[in-house]
Amino acid sequence: MPEKKATTARKGGLSVDTALVRELADILAETGLTEIEVEDDDRKIRVSRAAVASAPVSHVAPAAPAAPAPASSTTDAAPDGDAPVDLANAVKSPMVGTAYLAPDPGSPNFVKVGDSVKAGDTLLIVEAMKVMNPITATKDGTVKEMMIGNGEPVEFDQPLAIVA
Repeated sequence: MPEKKATTARKGGLSVDTALVRELADILAETGLTEIEVEDDDRKIRVSRAAVASAPVSHVAPAAPAAPAPASSTTDAAPDGDAPVDLANAVKSPMVGTAYLAPDPGSPNFVKVGDSVKAGDTLLIVEAMKVMNPITATKDGTVKEMMIGNGEPVEFDQPLAIVA
């Protein structure tokens, strides 16, 4: 069986079945999967691609210039145009990703405006590279404002919620 397959010798005597790797890469391209792994008696081959990860980054990129503006002052205009928002009490995103206000689509939000929270309580989650990261309150207080909506892309250091 292995006699007809193309291989490439590597340091330490490891042989790579390049035909199999190419076939797995073709399967990824055809199916839209991001990763595939096969294993037999004495080897395991995993092929992955990051093409899906680049799409959200390019989609989110236009929002980047808006993120530094709040850092220059502690207040900013409220989204509805009423009173200024105090960003000194903002919980900010530690990463680029997608914000979700509930643990899953059918569940109620973790918190809503007016809820009392304690330091460490989950306010929302930010999904980054298929990992759900809880964003927690940094101090005890009341949720004054949620500054993002469910499923919205977020940038690093973007204000997500006000807890005062």
